[in-house]
Amino acid sequence: MAGEDGATADEEDLPVDVGHDVDEAADVLDEAAQALADGAAALVDEAAGVGHDPAQLLAERDEYLEALRRVKAEFENSKKRWERERAELVARAAATLVGQLLPVLDACDAAIGQGASDVEPVAKALREVLEREGLEQIPDQGEPFDPTLHEAVLFEAGDGGEQIVVESMRTGYQLKGQVLRAAMVKVQG
Repeated sequence: MAGEDGATADEEDLPVDVGHDVDEAADVLDEAAQALADGAAALVDEAAGVGHDPAQLLAERDEYLEALRRVKAEFENSKKRWERERAELVARAAATLVGQLLPVLDACDAAIGQGASDVEPVAKALREVLEREGLEQIPDQGEPFDPTLHEAVLFEAGDGGEQIVVESMRTGYQLKGQVLRAAMVKVQG
């Protein structure tokens, strides 16, 4: 369900400004590193004046370094996750937009089928733009029936062999290898 600004519930849950979040996290990491460095310096000064056990100081230093390494690793993992989520959001947005343009492409194809040749340049331009974004037409007529690519709406008895697509009712499309809309077909078999 889309909100007032047109964003879906899934899109509203994802971070919008990933770069800002990464900058904030980097600032926090820098502050933590500075605090650790200041703490280590204070410990060294204190040890020099009071005579603390150097082994204990080294152990504390190692604890701080290990904590810093863990924080740094968590930050790197978060950064990778944010980038992955951003890429998924971009891919979903592109798929949504292309899916919304398919009826326009269908209308152009229908108009061309009715003899409206003046629509051909518009349909060609739209198809070229969508193909550059990864849209591919699903092969249908004469192809073996594949339920992952085709939606059989009519069946015609055949020789009992392999089921073959004999007619296409609606063109199907894939976007970057994923079925965006299955082809609606008549199958013989």
